[in-house]
Amino acid sequence: MDFSLSTDQQQIKQSMFEFAHERFNHDLIERDKNQLFERKLWRLAGEKKVTGLCIPQEYGGLGYDPLTTMIALEAFAEGCEDGGFCFAISAHLFASTVPILQFGTKEQQRDYLPKLCDGTWIAANAMTEVNSGSDAFNMASTATMKSNADQSAQLPTYFELNGHKPYVSNGPNADIVLAYVNTNKEKGFFGGISCFILRKDEHSFIASNAIDKLGVRTCPLGEVSFDQLNVDSSCLLGKVGAGGPIFNHAMIWERVCLSAIHLGTMSRLLKRAMAFTKARQSGGQAIGAYQNISHSLAELHTRLESVRLLAYQSAWKLGQSKNASLDASMTKLAVSELFQDFALSLCEIYAAQGYVNNHEVQRIMRDALGSKIYSGTSDVQKNIIAKLI
Repeated sequence: MDFSLSTDQQQIKQSMFEFAHERFNHDLIERDKNQLFERKLWRLAGEKKVTGLCIPQEYGGLGYDPLTTMIALEAFAEGCEDGGFCFAISAHLFASTVPILQFGTKEQQRDYLPKLCDGTWIAANAMTEVNSGSDAFNMASTATMKSNADQSAQLPTYFELNGHKPYVSNGPNADIVLAYVNTNKEKGFFGGISCFILRKDEHSFIASNAIDKLGVRTCPLGEVSFDQLNVDSSCLLGKVGAGGPIFNHAMIWERVCLSAIHLGTMSRLLKRAMAFTKARQSGGQAIGAYQNISHSLAELHTRLESVRLLAYQSAWKLGQSKNASLDASMTKLAVSELFQDFALSLCEIYAAQGYVNNHEVQRIMRDALGSKIYSGTSDVQKNIIAKLI
């Protein structure tokens, strides 16, 4: 088995790292403190097509396969120290843009994808509800088919959407929202959930301001709600009742490829921690000379290389159109659990220096706590894994 990167992948990796390192690290502390999302940075990422890595070139993306997408995004996240911004790109691309590519009509692909790839638009996924977190498909939001009273109307039927989605990443800034709602409560996942593409400039859905949160603070999280919102059938993504499989497919992409931003972050942190332990003196020698420190770094390095192999294998399977459901959940579980352990270990190594002044490991600690929640909690991943094995 050949685990080496191709020449093209090596060039992509280097280019993405340099681009992110040079252009996205200004005012990090202030942006994190104030939960500031900068649209100009989004447009800058769009110019490089980071927001369309895996979207075909005919629709304005770069056309990368899943593995190359992961390599590129990992390098971007290693260079960009703004974890929230990296997460915003991932949520936009994998949970929202990829479903339009894979399940949208030709018209939807043509109308939406170019603007989602070039940084013009931001996309969000509206799924989770207050009483249906881990039980995602047990939702209260509904879409009811209605008949147009005007029999001569071009669209004789439409849908009336009612519901509230309280935790929507990118929600406050979203130009496009993929809203999952019940169209047949009794059918549930198997034919009862539908997905609608809502446009901010066409549909009067309500998006709140950003909600204060612990980590990934520069990716705005907000509420999206719709009250008697009339939407015609052309806004359906896929068929009526196809929302469950569409969402599951999007989550496979997200669970596999979102791990790239954590891999990149951990790679950067490990390199900096090793430099710190060589420079930091205690008892007349560098702290890295002490076995408890060196063993901690050795374990982190070993675990990081292990989960990277798992993530790359999962991305490869996804690119080969193989069933990657099990791999996606194993990757999500392993990477997010390691990410939190990574942050805890590095906080102990940096000690007081990492505890004050919004040090990088402090920001990463807050970001890492969220990684075990979004895209399905660690317990949800364990349930999926147990069922599939």
